Order: sequence, then structure tokens, then C-alpha cells
Amino acid sequence: MIRKITRFFLKLALLFFGLSIFSVLVFRFVPVPYTPLMFIRLYEQVKDGKPMTLQHKWVPLDDINVNLQKAVIASEDGHFLTHNGFDFKAIEKAMKNNEKGKKIKGGSTISQQTAKNVFLWPGRSYIRKGFEAYFTVLIEFLWPKERILEVYLNSIEMGDGVYGAQAAAKHWYNKDAKSLTANQAAGIAVILPSPRRYKANNSGPYIAKRKNTITRYVNNFGPLDFNKKGANKTENKKK
Repeated sequence: MIRKITRFFLKLALLFFGLSIFSVLVFRFVPVPYTPLMFIRLYEQVKDGKPMTLQHKWVPLDDINVNLQKAVIASEDGHFLTHNGFDFKAIEKAMKNNEKGKKIKGGSTISQQTAKNVFLWPGRSYIRKGFEAYFTVLIEFLWPKERILEVYLNSIEMGDGVYGAQAAAKHWYNKDAKSLTANQAAGIAVILPSPRRYKANNSGPYIAKRKNTITRYVNNFGPLDFNKKGANKTENKKK
């Protein structure tokens, strides 16, 4: 009996690993059409009696202005180009702040956020965080940095029912993602922690101040170089 149970769980584990690796390999080349969060938000809209809204259009990274690429790195993950999926200093700092009762700030990298958004569900349980770490390792190993950023910028929530750079650019500024200015890109990047609460094109003093800070980082960032390890480091203002 014990052997049967052991074999069953072994087969289940092998199936999970096989399917997860296969899905990561597929999405290295194929656009991600939908994410679990998109369906969760649609369900919440129906539950709350609101009209279902989902704005999303995949575009290649070359059609996303480099201003937005730099803005999300400066805002969300200043060491994105140099780490291997995890920023342990940022995680340690976030844990210390949370222990002191300060405002909770995340230590998640762009790679971790991509893994969570594409393959998992929202939540704070240790089980989900474990899966997040597993998928983060997979995408860092199987995807180049350009692909991680491309998937991130096409999948992340950027407004209420708005997902991805192209939809966000249209929603907030009525233009294509490739035409975003540094200030507009900063406006989108700064609302990412709470995209349904804040507005990229019209926010209060706190968001306006953060937007100006990120705009300065974008203008001083220098050329993006995905091929040189250690290039383009910038302070992560989020942490």
C-alpha cells in the first residue's frame, strides 16, 4: 500500500515537473494570451455586479518604448539585469521593515512577478511562494532577460481591467506603447503596486512625486544592455 502511494506521488511530481518545464519552454516563444489574474478579475467584476472589462494586446518588446522598459526596472527591480531572479538584499530589507511594523514593501523582482502572474495565482501562502521561487528559477534558466521583460510588460496589471503596456498606453494616454514619453512611462510604472487604486495620468501629490523621481531615473539610465552582466545598475526606489 505504501509503495503504491509512493509511486502515485512520484508520478504526480514527475507530471508536474514535466508540464511546468514544457509550459515555460512554450512561453519562451509563444505570446502569453491570458493569465490567471485576468480570469480572477473578471470573476470579481461579475461578483460585484460590474461590467466585465479586459483590455489586453500583446506586442513585441521592440514595440514597447524603452522609456517604459527603463521605468519599470527603475521602479520595480533596479538590479533586474544583474541578478539571477532574486534580490536577496531587497528581500532582507523588506523583511526588516515589515518586522518593525513599517509600511509593507515587497522584495519581489521582475522575474518573480512574471512567474507569479503567468503561472500562478495571487496569494501570500508559503506554498504559493514556493511555487513562485520554482518558476522563477525556471524562467531565469530557460528565458533570456529580454523575454522575461517582454512577458512582464505584456502581462502585468496596469489599471482596472488593463493588462500590458499596449493596453495601458491606450487606456491612460490614448497612444501606442512605442510612443510613450519618459514621464508617461513613469506614470504607468509608479502605479504598478496598486494599479486599480491609482491613475497613471492623474494622481495625487505622492504619485506625482514618485513619477518625477522615476522620470529622472529614466532620463539618466543610459542604454539598456541585456548582454553585459553588471551593466545598467540602478537603485530600486521601491525598496
